[in-house]
Amino acid sequence: MRCIFVGIEYAGKSTLVDLMTSYYQHRKLRVHVDDHFTIPDSTLSPESRAAYIHFPEDVKERMQRMQLQYHVEVIKNYPNTLIAGWHIEEFVYSSFYGDDPESTYYSKYHINAQRGYETQVIEARLPDVVMIHVTASDDAIKERMATDPHEYQIIREADIPTLNRLFQEEIDKSLFSQSGRKIVLDTTDKTPSESLDELLLLSEPLITFGELAVRAMDVPDSDYQVQYENGVRKIIPG
Repeated sequence: MRCIFVGIEYAGKSTLVDLMTSYYQHRKLRVHVDDHFTIPDSTLSPESRAAYIHFPEDVKERMQRMQLQYHVEVIKNYPNTLIAGWHIEEFVYSSFYGDDPESTYYSKYHINAQRGYETQVIEARLPDVVMIHVTASDDAIKERMATDPHEYQIIREADIPTLNRLFQEEIDKSLFSQSGRKIVLDTTDKTPSESLDELLLLSEPLITFGELAVRAMDVPDSDYQVQYENGVRKIIPG
């Protein structure tokens, strides 16, 4: 399944990306993970992240635009793609925080290429693209902000209702929503494991027969090896 996770900061996108990564890898499948769209890129070194937030706005805009376009090809070419944020997050945060001198985001994001990115993916006629709108209640977001704050937090507590509305509006406009390739996952009051189970259940109508077969595999919780005997695939624990 090619997953595009979208939604407000602290909703649980990165947690679900990590869980889906482990889920596929435990079934001996490769994944392609891209959870680095939020400024500054969380996969950079601490030194690079600290430098990135002070880049000129036109440099930030160009770097972001280039990686947004690049990941169209990632989605098209890699099965089991797990992407968090991507183009919708970019539009919401740059539009809302772009003129705020205290924000890491840049202003004047007026290219409005969101539907263009989506069109390129849809025209590839991929059978397993799913956009997951990850949500949580305002109170849950506030609690997560307080208990496990991000080093470079984007959102402010007072802005949560407005940002949730902006994400909803942009997601409603998405071609993935309009083509029936969207699910909504509310992580409020759920454990990460419960959220993963709900994600798998909600996405089942949108997956391929191959993905369904993978999910039906009976694999042990612990590590195991795969062997073939007389053409039969066998799972060997340990």
